[in-house]
Amino acid sequence: MKRARTLMKRAPKLAALAVCVATVLALAACGSSSAGGAGGVSTVKEGTLTVLSDLAYPPLESVPEGKTAADCEGYEVDVVDAVAGKLGLEAEWSQVKFDTIIPQIKQGGRADIGASAFTVNDERAEEIDFTDPYLDSNQGLVMAASSKVLDPDTELNNAYAKVAVQSGTTGEAWVEENLTNAQVVPLDDVVQCLMGVQTGSYDACVADLPVLSHLCNTSYKDLAVKQEIATGEQYGFVVSKDNPGLTEAIDKAYKELVDDGTIARLQEKWFGEQL
Repeated sequence: MKRARTLMKRAPKLAALAVCVATVLALAACGSSSAGGAGGVSTVKEGTLTVLSDLAYPPLESVPEGKTAADCEGYEVDVVDAVAGKLGLEAEWSQVKFDTIIPQIKQGGRADIGASAFTVNDERAEEIDFTDPYLDSNQGLVMAASSKVLDPDTELNNAYAKVAVQSGTTGEAWVEENLTNAQVVPLDDVVQCLMGVQTGSYDACVADLPVLSHLCNTSYKDLAVKQEIATGEQYGFVVSKDNPGLTEAIDKAYKELVDDGTIARLQEKWFGEQL
């Protein structure tokens, strides 16, 4: 009887304790559903959209001389910053090599998206999710402006020709598929490719047309786009397959930016026209 009375005295306290534990667990569960995010969007760092990019692809993204990744600029940078603003987040950029971005986004935990002129294709989509496309592009082939080559497709397709490409890009894939006899030289970024063509180390460079056109018009005026390669590509931002809510939120925010005229203004700013 004494033990029974003791348990009866403890019962209200045990019940109250159980209610407290249940409440704490429920609150924790609610917090974890959008941990690190804003408005229900899940991100790896609270209030922040963490972005990986190679930041060496003007006018899409680049770091001004003497600056850091925090000061990056370009069309893609402005679009991501505007999207982040729509989501109540602040974009934070990190500079990494292009061909490491998809593996890092797939692995998760370090960044939320990759933004580095990624062409949407089936091979990449097996690893990660893409947002809706935000820019159309073709490839371009650059050589010395003084070059007398009349047909780059044919005249570069030999064992003596060296064609520079950025490693892991669709430009590299195009050269490997179409200039099968040429020497493909994969480099870290397109600026290295163009410098190599400029100095005569390589005969040509193949990369995304908007970037090559911009660089030849501004920084490498002794080079020229000798051929536009109609590949019909589209760029999308890279997101982990484990975070479909973020992909959906980015698509919604981007559409709002199109509808309110922001995207048109940014295209005028960086390309001089609406694309």
